[in-house]
Amino acid sequence: MEPLRPVLNFPPALLLRAQPVRVVFFDVDGVLTDGSLYFSEAGETLKRFHTLDGLGLQLLKRAGITPAVVSGRDSAALRLRLSALGVVHARLGTEDKAPAAETILAELGLDWAAAAAMGDDWPDLPLLRRAALAAAPPTAHAEVLAVAHHVTERQPGAGAVRELCDLLLVAQGAYARELEAAAR
Repeated sequence: MEPLRPVLNFPPALLLRAQPVRVVFFDVDGVLTDGSLYFSEAGETLKRFHTLDGLGLQLLKRAGITPAVVSGRDSAALRLRLSALGVVHARLGTEDKAPAAETILAELGLDWAAAAAMGDDWPDLPLLRRAALAAAPPTAHAEVLAVAHHVTERQPGAGAVRELCDLLLVAQGAYARELEAAAR
């Protein structure tokens, strides 16, 4: 069987910006989900996640890039999903996201030069402005889109996170290896 040839293309300048990234901070609502909030009659928050994004987070970990979540909201559904994906660096229910992210950076022995962030609204701006690589889904608020180095083609909760993961994997030289391993 012939090896698969990757079809993804990212601008060289964007790949250079992504090369030093070792940790990625993700918002949840409007990034890992489509931004909709569902509440059961008992008041439980329900969320919809996409499997493409989940595999992307797992691929990041295999490539030595730490996925981290910093979210203003907390829910049992979110905790369950993060646990299933093995995401251990998470700060949930925090509106002041920069100190939460800085705590994770300190735990990992990294600084903002090794960080990427993906968000969609004003509370994400402190992370996006500090990170070496800032990304946003196309439905993000205009002020977020203005600071993003990369705006995904995919929608939030429908592969936008995976697109950023793929970009980082290509930049790290891990994408083709993982693709070939998956196709065996």
